[in-house]
Order: sequence, then structure tokens, then C-alpha cells
Amino acid sequence: MNISLGATHLPLTKVVTTTIRERIMNGDIALGTRLVEGRLSEELGVSRMPVREALRELAAEGIVTIEPRRGASVTTFSEEQKRELVEVRATLEALNARLAAKRHEPKHIARLQKILEEGQRLEGTEDASKIASMNSRFHEALAKVSGNSVLQDMIRQLRDRTGLIFASVSRMRVRENWQEHAAILRAVIDADAELAALLAARHVYNAAQLPQDQ
Repeated sequence: MNISLGATHLPLTKVVTTTIRERIMNGDIALGTRLVEGRLSEELGVSRMPVREALRELAAEGIVTIEPRRGASVTTFSEEQKRELVEVRATLEALNARLAAKRHEPKHIARLQKILEEGQRLEGTEDASKIASMNSRFHEALAKVSGNSVLQDMIRQLRDRTGLIFASVSRMRVRENWQEHAAILRAVIDADAELAALLAARHVYNAAQLPQDQ
């Protein structure tokens, strides 16, 4: 899979970084997989330098781990680390949904409904990139409804690391994910802040396939 810069007009390192990130987040590259510079440069049709820079950038984001003498690999988490990340993401998503239900600005709600309709049509697809992209679009749009930029930034910082936890099962939960999205949106439209928060937190735990503490 050679990268074509002509179609992107973006710096090569940025294109390589985006490509590797998408392959990891889609589950095409499994957790713990070694990321060998030479192999990646051959697959992507680029030199080793942009691959090396891309791996460093992904390491700074927390989705790649670089160790002395072992090189780079997709980050893995212990069960305790998974639960801690999911707990924080669930708490923030619950607050986000609660604020969205309180503010539910019609313009942003309309956009969220459109994304929901597009996402519900994904059932049956095996396009992992599209599935991941639509899921991100829904959560980003919900954050717009909440209207809290600080909260949006905090969730964005967690998104990739928690996305690693979700990646292995996301393709198997397309229908369930969008059913849960629809339920969250209904609660937001109904201005039911507590229900929206509960459903949003539960959705995160379901996506991670972890039991939610009561």
C-alpha cells in the first residue's frame, strides 16, 4: 500500500502517522504487535525517516510504545490500566452527555441526528476505517452539543488510548453501538440529563466489554 502525496497535499510524516494510526485504531494491527521501521517503510512505499518520526509522534500520543533495544510496538495495557482508562473515559462521557441534555441546542442536535442516521446504515459493513470514523464523528458531535471546550479537549486526549481497548471488538458491535448512540440521543433530546449520563457511561463500558461498577 503505497502512499500518494499527490492526493493529500500533506507533509509526508503526517500522512504516514495518520495511516499507521488508522491501521492500529481499526484493529488491523493488533495490540502488542512490533512495528518494524523497515517493514512499514516497504509497505507504505516511503523511506524509514518519516516512519521513524511517525512512530515517535504516536508514542507521544500513547498508542505506540518505544523501548530501548526492542523498538516500537502497539501499546498494550494491563487489566488494571484498562479499567482505569475506561473509568475515566466513562466519567467524562457521562458528564458530556449530561451537559448536552441540559443545553441541547437544535442546530447541533440536527447534525447529531444526521450522523446517527448515517451510522445506523453501517450495519453489515466490514469497513473498519468507516466504522471507527463514524463512531468518532458521533462522539465529537455530542461534545459540540455539550458546549464545553475543556471537556472536549480532555476526552480527545483519551480517545486514542481508549480506542485501542475498543478496537478489537468494534467491528463486532456495530449494531449495538448505534443502538446505544440512538438511546443517548433520545435522552439528550428529551432533556433527561441523568438518563443521558447513565447511558453514555454504560456505552463506554459495553464498548470495552468491561462490567460497570454499580
